Amino acid sequence: MNRVQGLWDTSVGKKAVMAVTGLIMLAYLITHVLANLTVFQGPAKINAYSAFLHGTGGALWVARLVLIAALVLHVVAAAQFTARRRAARPVAYAAGREPQVSTFASRTIRWGGVLILIFIVYHLLHFTLGTVHPSFVEGDPYHNVAAGFGNPLVVVFYELALAALGLHLYHGIWSSGRSLGVSPPSPHPLKRQLAAVLSVLIWAGFAVIPIAVSAGALR
Repeated sequence: MNRVQGLWDTSVGKKAVMAVTGLIMLAYLITHVLANLTVFQGPAKINAYSAFLHGTGGALWVARLVLIAALVLHVVAAAQFTARRRAARPVAYAAGREPQVSTFASRTIRWGGVLILIFIVYHLLHFTLGTVHPSFVEGDPYHNVAAGFGNPLVVVFYELALAALGLHLYHGIWSSGRSLGVSPPSPHPLKRQLAAVLSVLIWAGFAVIPIAVSAGALR
């Protein structure tokens, strides 16, 4: 227990926690986007999948608890790591600093993470609990998707949050490999093929659904 606490207290430990929990959430996002895309196969397909998930009973709740724990650890580790870095450099550079090998994704990782956190809360209220949904129907995700994106403002918010998610994934996937010692440092941050492909595919898979509803392709 002391060794775990000792690791958690270090910057390396916090980065490792962010990496592991990030990969857990990445695995969930891959399965989640694949499931969501079945909405294009009609209501029977996605509604049957939803019924299957809820029919697993305890397994679904175990998965939810793992995700909640991963999210909480990820956010806490990120917040503490950021606070530690700022404390170590309390005075900004007088002449400013131009990013050398960083990317837009890495430079926006913090505010993007805040937007994603807000989005997660809204998304749960929107499609899981239905408290902010205009006509939520339990057990009918096809209807909930088609009706839930009827408001253009909701669509815009989703698209902005999903853009932030894509950027977060791009930086996070690559940096996770470095934090866990799987991939070496690279002077070419734009050549992160695996991170780029995965983040674009996940982003596009989620982003196309609100757009399809707005365009009338899903009713």
